[in-house]
Amino acid sequence: MLIALLTKLFDENRNPADAGPMESYMKGHFPFLGIKSPIRKELEKQFFKETGILKEPFDHDFVTGLWDKPEREFQYTALTYIEKSLNKLEKSDLEFMETLITTKSWWDTVDAIAPKAVGKIADKFPEVIGETIDGWAIHDNMWLRRAAILFQLKYKGNTNEGLLYKYILGNADSKEFFIQKAIGWALREYSKSNPMSVKKFIEGNRLAPLSVREGSKYVG
Repeated sequence: MLIALLTKLFDENRNPADAGPMESYMKGHFPFLGIKSPIRKELEKQFFKETGILKEPFDHDFVTGLWDKPEREFQYTALTYIEKSLNKLEKSDLEFMETLITTKSWWDTVDAIAPKAVGKIADKFPEVIGETIDGWAIHDNMWLRRAAILFQLKYKGNTNEGLLYKYILGNADSKEFFIQKAIGWALREYSKSNPMSVKKFIEGNRLAPLSVREGSKYVG
């Protein structure tokens, strides 16, 4: 019922003229309805208010239903719902997040899930780092490795520096653009809290030029 309501709302606001450019921006990986972000956010706000779903327990079926829809806007609404439900997430939800990371994978969904949902769960239940996220950092799935590198992105001064550097060094020889970019992004964010440590790390280790360029933005 919830999926049907949202589908009707989105169908009434689809814009084929905008769908093409949005699909091109995502390299043709996903179809779009053509609902730009500001309009989608207003529709989401209306949907959440009318249904009251945010007042209910975290609804895995709702997220799964949105993930199963072909158009990318539905996955974006799932991400909005997850972000608004972070305080409801439990340790067991990490497995669910892994499924989302490895399904319909691209940077737009992975980069929302890793530092928000995964970061929140790992902060609340730190044992999941050794139990699960350590495995992601060396996983065959590139998106799980990216998620492991990025999950501390919002931790600032509470970042586990040793863990961050361990994950980075374990992936430093990767030729994957999205891994090199993630390393640089993670270093850049951490440098806002500990610039000297990041500067020393970059100077003392062999990293991809892209990672160095991104990670050195605030440390020179």
